Amino acid sequence: MNLTTIGVGIDLVEVARVTALLERHSMRAVQRLLTDEEREYCFSQAKPAVHVAARLAAKEAAFKALAPGGETAYLPWREFEVTRAADGVPSLRFHGKAQATATRLRVSSALLSLTHTTELASAIVILLAR
Repeated sequence: MNLTTIGVGIDLVEVARVTALLERHSMRAVQRLLTDEEREYCFSQAKPAVHVAARLAAKEAAFKALAPGGETAYLPWREFEVTRAADGVPSLRFHGKAQATATRLRVSSALLSLTHTTELASAIVILLAR
């Protein structure tokens, strides 16, 4: 099976900035940025800001990876969703215009890797086509 790389994106988010965002704007900002499932997961963790930061990094990395498809300036944050398999492995799901862009680019799979410390969260997204 031949796979072609369609796009690659990487991002780094400071946890302190997310902590300040959560303190300043509380759930209002998070509701705009995260899906219901993402919020539920993040706020079930001991340090929600770390997990929110990782998801924001993933969304920005996905946005960058889809850039070859154009029209990315109009993709809402919630159209990118970080999900978790039963074994805890993160994956990426597209919705709406993000899904339409991925379909147009013939994306067959999206690889996602997340990492974080107490200070930084990072994500890389690799989009592949058959």
